[in-house]
Amino acid sequence: MPGYAGSKDDYLKRLRRVEGQVRGVQKMVESDTYCIDILTQVSAITKALQAVSLGLLEDHVAHCVVDAARESDEAAQVKIREAADAIARLVRS
Repeated sequence: MPGYAGSKDDYLKRLRRVEGQVRGVQKMVESDTYCIDILTQVSAITKALQAVSLGLLEDHVAHCVVDAARESDEAAQVKIREAADAIARLVRS
């Protein structure tokens, strides 16, 4: 069971909203909307995806890492490395 299982519906709701925003930006580009207005929407989409990412990361630490730590030190190290790698990817993006 993934760590986000308890929040799955919330994540899906947020992702559907982001999907709608992306479709809206596509229509804005098709309609030759002013660049700054499009960039404003792209910024909002980026922030929404960052919120989803941070929530998933928090769920990973609270559930997956904690469960692995209860299992063994080795399992905990694997999950911590996964989390650290995910954080690095988020920071770079």
